[in-house]
Formats: sequence, C-alpha cells, structure tokens
Amino acid sequence: MRVITNVTYLAPDRAEKLDVYLPEGRAAGMLSPGYVWIHGGGWTGGEKGEVRGKEVCTTLAHAGYVAVSVDYRLGDGSWPQSLLDCKNAVRFLRAHAKEYGVDPDRIAVGGGSAGGHLALMVGFTAGKKEFEPDETYAGVSDAVGAIINCYGPADLPMDPAAKVTGAPTGMRKLMGESLAVFGAKTLDAVVLRAASPTTYAVTGMPPVLTFHGRADTTVDYDQSVTLNRVLQERGVEHEFVSLDGVGHSFDFEKSGQQALPRDLRPVALAFLEKHLDPRSVHAQLTASMSDEQLLRALLLDPAALRSEKTQGKDGTTTNYSDATNKVLITRSLVSGVVVMRTKPVGREQTWELGRP
Repeated sequence: MRVITNVTYLAPDRAEKLDVYLPEGRAAGMLSPGYVWIHGGGWTGGEKGEVRGKEVCTTLAHAGYVAVSVDYRLGDGSWPQSLLDCKNAVRFLRAHAKEYGVDPDRIAVGGGSAGGHLALMVGFTAGKKEFEPDETYAGVSDAVGAIINCYGPADLPMDPAAKVTGAPTGMRKLMGESLAVFGAKTLDAVVLRAASPTTYAVTGMPPVLTFHGRADTTVDYDQSVTLNRVLQERGVEHEFVSLDGVGHSFDFEKSGQQALPRDLRPVALAFLEKHLDPRSVHAQLTASMSDEQLLRALLLDPAALRSEKTQGKDGTTTNYSDATNKVLITRSLVSGVVVMRTKPVGREQTWELGRP
C-alpha cells in the first residue's frame, strides 16, 4: 500500500486536503473501486489522519480499493459546506480516476459518527440542487453506489427521551453542542430536519450498511434503529449490524485497544463487493496476472488468506481461503489459468483465462 498525503481537492483558497491510499500489486491498466472515508468529531473537530480512518482506508487498500480520507469544513456555520466538501471528494475521485486507477462507476462512501451522518447525506442527496457543490468539478457526478454508516446521527431532531432500546446516551448533549454548526437555536429547528438523512431516504437510494454499538453514550443507538426502520419502510436495501457492549468510536477491528466482539472487515468488504458491480473488475482478469494480482482484482487481501498449494501432473492448484471466501487458482499446461471462487452461501464463479 502507498499513501499520498495532503492532496488538494477543493478550491485553491481552501486549506482542507485529503489523503489517498493506493493498493499495491495491481496489474497494468487495472481499475479499482473507490471509497471516500469521512472522519467524525461532532462536525466541529477531527481530521483525516485519525486512527480510525487510517485503519479503514488501510483495510480497503489491502483489499484492492483506492480509498481517500478527507478533511472538510468544521465548526459553527459549517453546514451545508461540510456536506458539499464531502461531495466534492467523491467528484475528485471520479475526476482523477485515470490518475489513480479508479473505476468511476464503482465508488462508495463511508464515515464514522458525524462522518457517518455526512456519508448518508452524500449518498441520499445526489442530484439535489439545494446540495449541489460549486463548479470545482463541473459536470462530474457525486453519486455513489453504496454507503457504510458507522454509528452516525440519522434523525437530528429526534428526542432522546423517546428512546426505548439501548443504554441512555448523550445525543441531546451532542446536538446541543452542535446547533451552531447548522445555524439552529433549538432541537426542532427546520434546518435539522433538512439536514437529516431520514428525510431523503426513498426507494432508489444506494444500499446502506450500518454498524452501531448498543452501549454508545454519544450517538443514540436508536438513531440507527430509526434509520433501519425508515429504510425498511421506504424500500432501501440495507444491513444493520449491532454490537453488544460496544460504545462509540470504533473501526472495523477495534474499539480503542480492545478487539470488537466481531471482526467487521469481512462484513464491510462483502457488502461493498455485493453492491459495487463486480463485472468491470472481473472482466480485467487475465492469465498474465500473478496470484496476488488476481486476488486483489477479486477485492481480497492476499496477506489475510491462508494458502495451500497442490502439485498435479499438468500443473499446480493453490487454495486460498479465509472465513468467508475460498479461491482456487489452477495453472495448467493444458487448460491454462482457471480461477474458481466459492462463497459461504454456495455461489460459485469460474473464470477460464487461458494461457499467459
């Protein structure tokens, strides 16, 4: 993996930058899916180099994604510029697709806490004129194909007193400290409804994967319960993973220094692969690729897979596997290179690539 830091993506007079995480071992000309990570911090703090963002972007880069972690407008009065900045990060990735080897049709967005809120808003408001960025990337779309929401506020005016599940939390405190971000004076201000992802969740929106800890004392667990219910009612494809005993601010592996009760990396990667059309990547598989390049093209991290090689009469077969995937790569003098992938649900895919 290679990281390019402090890349300019906004107008020249803006100080905010982004970091680009590039996968290694890609075959020449191969295009990777893209991912935009948005940090948290209550819309008033945080930065792109946060530990959580580094872990997420590193996980994705090792699996073959081009990931970017972005800084955006923070503080009082930063709404809706914060959202427009994040949309411009998506446009940046699409506008620079050739430079970074990104498939412009396969871009997702995600974020943690306030970043989760912004990621949902990016995904749910594509094409809405009231949330249209400036002309920095005129004519470039900010639409995404999937959203990963890590414990983000989804219904900002929600009254915490009405919560019926999870531990008592500090959502009222969070919003009370953040009203000036949105130019609001009360929790029932119209702007908070206009800034709520639940307002825009309708059929046809990108699919959503939500992670939330039941012991969250910063963002109500019920925020994600409400989002899940709204997505269900309005026909938006979604997955909801709740974690018992886990509080606020975790990445795909850990909460602070403690391992999560469930490794979320395979969950996130499976979700992205499912919803970011894999055909354009699979079409790039060639017999001249190394095993490592083939695995990365399938959005798998070679270093995370167990391998076992079998020598046959006409060639070799290597079995690569983890808890959720099994890939057999056969290199035969007779049939050439054959890749077969089996998933836990029993779906099997085979690519006969011929000889190098």
